[in-house]
Amino acid sequence: METIKKIIVTFLLACSFWSVQAENNAQALFSKSYLSEQAGNYSAAINDLKPLSTTANYALNIRLGWLYYLSKQYTEAIKYYEAAILLKPYAIEARFGCIKPLSAIESWEKVKANYIQILKIDPQNTTANYWLGVMYYNKKDYATASKLFEKNVNLYPLDYNSVIMLAWSKLNTGRPSDAKILFNQALVIRPYDTSALSGLKLIK
Repeated sequence: METIKKIIVTFLLACSFWSVQAENNAQALFSKSYLSEQAGNYSAAINDLKPLSTTANYALNIRLGWLYYLSKQYTEAIKYYEAAILLKPYAIEARFGCIKPLSAIESWEKVKANYIQILKIDPQNTTANYWLGVMYYNKKDYATASKLFEKNVNLYPLDYNSVIMLAWSKLNTGRPSDAKILFNQALVIRPYDTSALSGLKLIK
């Protein structure tokens, strides 16, 4: 029995040792990669991380997604961001990261799908609400856009971008009185704002 206990203890200590060694190695490689990135050498920053396995490493997949995005290798960037999403489905940072290369290749439906998923996880996320609102506005779905911008304005009444977009959305959904209030609110935030002044001229 004592022999078995000694074997188990020895095994656990060995595992602990190798775990610490692996962690220290990962930290050193990440540090090296950051220095390469700062020097503008993205290929080297990627190669610095090659000794590490991406299989169950969320941080590494995020890092490689970012570096491939900077390298304008958008398909590769998407692959690593999607791997990170699979590892941590409720982490919205991976989805925001994936939106960058998806936008670069103009894969708008996938961009939209990521914003929708972010809002399922975090309904009050102002960035997702705003940009998804812009997408609906550009498609002339002003009613849906209005709901998204309104969430932001309720949270941040002095956020100019959300206020002005909500004003135009209200005007385009046939609610000029609401739009007028919002255009004037935008002028409080940005006096002489041309977009707000243009909107007011359209209201009788």
